[in-house]
Amino acid sequence: MKKSTDDILESLKSKESLDEFLKENEGEFVFDTLKDWIEFYLITKKLNKSDVIAASGIGREYGYQIINGTRNPSRDKLIMLCFGLRLTLEQTQNLLKYAGFGELYSKNLRDAVILFGLTHGFSIIDLNIILVDKGLEELK
Repeated sequence: MKKSTDDILESLKSKESLDEFLKENEGEFVFDTLKDWIEFYLITKKLNKSDVIAASGIGREYGYQIINGTRNPSRDKLIMLCFGLRLTLEQTQNLLKYAGFGELYSKNLRDAVILFGLTHGFSIIDLNIILVDKGLEELK
């Protein structure tokens, strides 16, 4: 159940730590753009853009364009970015849904492998190796 604005304000007032408040209320915030969501995760997870891009396996220039909001990613690129951001399954599904893409679907073999990699903390490289080993298209 969504919290009311007053509940969120009370939570804000009662927390000693901004990080604690942000974590507790993550699903309550409203952002206008995908860029805003990405920036939220960069801040709350204390990650820098270059490390996220490197961990995602996305080309440097293209990765910065996605993060800066000057380029819209494909579903695969957004999933790769989710790996780089170290998002949880729920965070990844929410970001995919917000961006207008279908969520990862466990009855789809490729999506199931991606879900497994996401929930088990695989790197993009390890995930792509498994996808290829299973005869599936890698994330690219």
